[in-house]
Amino acid sequence: MSTLTTREEDYSQWYNDLVLKGGLADYSAVRGCMVIKPYGFALWENMRDVLDRMFKDTGHQNAYFPLFVPKSLFEAEEKNAEGFAKECAIVTHYRLKTDPSNQGKLIVDPEAKLEEELIVRPTSEAIIWSTYKKWIQSYRDLPILINQWANVVRWEMRTRLFLRTAEFLWQEGHTAHATREEAIEETEKMLDVYATFAEEYMAMPVIRGIKTANERFAGAEETYCIEALMQDGKALQAGTSHFLGQNFAKAFDVKFADKENKMEYVWATSWGVSTRLIGALVMAHSDDQGLVLPPKIAPLQVVIVPIFNKDAEARQKIDDKAKELILELRAKGIRVKYDSDETTRAGWKFAEYELQGVPARIALGARDMENNVAEVARRDTKEKLSLSLDGLSNNIERLLEDIQNNMFNRALEFREKKTLRIDNWDEFVKALDETPGFISAHWDGTAETEEKIKELTKATIRCIPLDSKEESGSCILTGKPSKQRVLFARAY
Repeated sequence: MSTLTTREEDYSQWYNDLVLKGGLADYSAVRGCMVIKPYGFALWENMRDVLDRMFKDTGHQNAYFPLFVPKSLFEAEEKNAEGFAKECAIVTHYRLKTDPSNQGKLIVDPEAKLEEELIVRPTSEAIIWSTYKKWIQSYRDLPILINQWANVVRWEMRTRLFLRTAEFLWQEGHTAHATREEAIEETEKMLDVYATFAEEYMAMPVIRGIKTANERFAGAEETYCIEALMQDGKALQAGTSHFLGQNFAKAFDVKFADKENKMEYVWATSWGVSTRLIGALVMAHSDDQGLVLPPKIAPLQVVIVPIFNKDAEARQKIDDKAKELILELRAKGIRVKYDSDETTRAGWKFAEYELQGVPARIALGARDMENNVAEVARRDTKEKLSLSLDGLSNNIERLLEDIQNNMFNRALEFREKKTLRIDNWDEFVKALDETPGFISAHWDGTAETEEKIKELTKATIRCIPLDSKEESGSCILTGKPSKQRVLFARAY
């Protein structure tokens, strides 16, 4: 089995090695796009299923809108169009034809030019709000709480598997409300859904915050976010929820008659997370031996590996016990596999499942059966336990809960250790280079200072934490007065 580059050698290469060798994704024939392999897609499906349930539990419904957005609709909300203009893929023609000068080649048929160009959606606000205009007439039509699972295209020049690709999978929620207060409540509610998912299912602690005006979603009045810290000390934006105000309603003339029969513009939100979460999961938890996946969303939670010998009777006992265990574990909703393939050795299997990040591995051998025990290895700590076969399924259930909690606590401890309060510019720069992580520091509130800090250090303001308290201080760069700390970091 090929070895991984270690995190210390080259963190970026370690990540790429792990995504490829861990069976999550592969490069494709299309520049900047990826193939999500079955194991990676199973991980995405588990994430998607949990989030989908959480969305529906908060009153949302799924729908689907077109992949293509007419250019005139895209242009309607100017800030949004301007924000995405450099990343758009555009359809200009609808037909190919054989090249008359080279019969083996196809060329664009110049007579098949579209009357209006179509944008391949980088986000769906334009196409959705042009539709909402038809659906909304009265306050009785509100709120509209819709989510869609889809793909989007943002023409990235520098790509990295899962973290930044030209096409990616995501969900995008788009809601319409009668009042500003209701829309803000929705924005904050969905941020909490994302934070709960990240912490309780991904075992990844996040900081809830608000973006600065410079970092805000194009067309939003306010962007809320969750920020996570990766093992190399870089931040990763793991989800965003936008309060759009009435910007899109005004752009698409979406009005409703309120209870007094007065016409008002609708209030809006949008929110989304993507397959980028898989990249976050890899970088938050994994090690030099492979993936480390939290049990709640791991494609495979338990693998049973038999240690066979030539004794046919002993082999049958192992086989019977494994199948009995599978029934018990599956009855508890645990995703389990029995790997009885005899073409590969147990040691190779152990290394392969370690690479794939399977949370718990059960080894069953003849001697184990005689002693009524099984060797259980936990992926998070690499600890090996000798557990009684009596009640083993109950112990495995508890073990998975412990692994889930331990992974979160370990990541939280790492983040706390890597979060520094700094008030001196030289220390700020030194910390970014020598002990990268989150830096809590004062900022004078101006876009100019924010840009200058980014230019000098490549660090950005990740967010203004929601739990940030008012505190008098001096800006880390300019020394001008500041009323609260913000969170800086270099980021993906």
